[in-house]
Amino acid sequence: MNLKYDLRFPLVVAALLVVGLMTVSTAALSPKAAPGIFPKQVIGALLAALPVLGLWWAGRDRAYRAAPYFYAGALLLQASTFVIGKEVNGQQNWIVVGPVQFQPLELLKFALILMLPVVLRNRYQGVKTYAAALAVFLPALALVVLQDFGGALVLGVMFGVMMLAARLPWWHALLAVVALGVTFPTLVYPHLEPYQQKRLTIFLDPYQDPRGAGYQVIQSTIAVGSGGVQGKGYQQGSQSHNGFLPEAHTDFAFSSWAEEQGLVGGLAVLVLYGALFWRLSGMAAESPRLQDQILFAGVLGQLGAQVLENVGAALGLLPLTGVTLPLISYGLSSLVSTLATLGLAYVVYRDRYGGVI
Repeated sequence: MNLKYDLRFPLVVAALLVVGLMTVSTAALSPKAAPGIFPKQVIGALLAALPVLGLWWAGRDRAYRAAPYFYAGALLLQASTFVIGKEVNGQQNWIVVGPVQFQPLELLKFALILMLPVVLRNRYQGVKTYAAALAVFLPALALVVLQDFGGALVLGVMFGVMMLAARLPWWHALLAVVALGVTFPTLVYPHLEPYQQKRLTIFLDPYQDPRGAGYQVIQSTIAVGSGGVQGKGYQQGSQSHNGFLPEAHTDFAFSSWAEEQGLVGGLAVLVLYGALFWRLSGMAAESPRLQDQILFAGVLGQLGAQVLENVGAALGLLPLTGVTLPLISYGLSSLVSTLATLGLAYVVYRDRYGGVI
């Protein structure tokens, strides 16, 4: 379709946002949930209108011109967490200014999605392309990997997908995957702290430490399984409401939803994500400029990695890394950033044939 405005995209985003608000509202009933998380999530959804409207007014070309400034600011904020960052769940990657608390990593994801298409817009040109892309990506990765393994994983996937969209030879990508598969277990994993190693492997057999490292995975799979086919009903989840399911509003938001909505509800959410990714792919295919295609690839890489990791961890199929479920997990930083990123994608699609109307 060559329509300037495609209503399918915002409708899918709105449906996922409704699922998220329902999940947070029921997770708020858990005795372990912080007070006021549901109204805060609603406020976050409303606050996201500000960057979206700003992007809508600025348009694609102005957004690209502002990319270096966004990127530099995001890097400075991420670096500042080493000095003034607040520790949350063992990670000193939050900044608190009065009543406002936010995670600079979310702004950094947005900045990279905007900046990398600028330096990759001339498609693959050998060493020159690698030098330009890595000069942007490596400083961000270095700042994040020291504090947040899950965040670094998302950035890595996002970068790889964007490089492929820039027409990187497929065998280069294959070599990179092989190199990572060899170096991580031989050079990186042995030098991790014992608790870090256990966190990465406990999902393989959580019952080896059911009251410690394996507790979260066990309770998550119990919650998902207890939902059955049709679920227990909205706000009827016993695992989350009785405090057995930890982080029911963030890391295990999918488990909380699946317990109450069952297999049917869980599959419905995955179908919605599939529709979102399908539409983003279609928007990329309908955009004639390579620069725009790379941006769509970055959005797909970020959101796809987060959905895969979060749902996989909830089902006990992947390690738990603390990655949020886009539009569903509680978190103002994550929600505002995700909606702003999707708003950016929609603006780029609107302006794919020219400038601001």
